[in-house]
Amino acid sequence: MPSQKIFASPQDVEIAFYEALEHCDIDAMMAVWAEDEEVVCVHPGGPRLIGYTVIREAWQRVFLNSRKLRVRLSQQTMVTTPFAMVSTLLEHIASIDDENLTAPVAATNVYVRGPLGWRMVAHHASPVPPNSIGEAPRLLH
Repeated sequence: MPSQKIFASPQDVEIAFYEALEHCDIDAMMAVWAEDEEVVCVHPGGPRLIGYTVIREAWQRVFLNSRKLRVRLSQQTMVTTPFAMVSTLLEHIASIDDENLTAPVAATNVYVRGPLGWRMVAHHASPVPPNSIGEAPRLLH
């Protein structure tokens, strides 16, 4: 059953999201998501998942195969309006049992403010191409 926890800011939701990921806690993970059939999640190399129930099932599969994780975030940027926030960052993930970090993942998280406070409506994570971290952005014009 989804939590009725109120998140006062999008930053509170993002912190709760990554804490749930580190602890492989399905209830805490789903407490951050909007209870909406339009929410979207893309895991690295995975298909586009749409809907609260489908996303919950996918996170359950991820957590069944994982131990507690250590997640380090870097290169975060945020665009915030009164009713939405888009956060982009790099996720560096390692198992607690293994200090070696996996290759970073580029993530985009989208949060919206509704009657129950802030909630996640989209998480898209993709592998970062080798040797691309720290590259200067390219000008398109």
